[in-house]
Amino acid sequence: MVTYTVLADVNEQEFQNPQELVTVWGEIRADIERLGGELRESYALIGDYDFQLTFEVEEEDAAIQIAMAIERHGLDTKTMRAMSIDRLGELVDDV
Repeated sequence: MVTYTVLADVNEQEFQNPQELVTVWGEIRADIERLGGELRESYALIGDYDFQLTFEVEEEDAAIQIAMAIERHGLDTKTMRAMSIDRLGELVDDV
């Protein structure tokens, strides 16, 4: 499985109160699972972005579909492929 991380910023025009965001997270989790992914972690952030979540998928196409699904919920996102430090060390050792 390939890991992706998403940095999300709330579009304040889409949400009237924090309770609406709680509802959205359940819908996002369902979308990720429906599209063949598995939600691993999610965090509220202090800084340039409001939330961070990590998911795993088998195929890149599913990652693109998940990124688009998250955007449809009123979040501005930046999605990136992630790699564990251990795996990076293995690649460096092979060079």
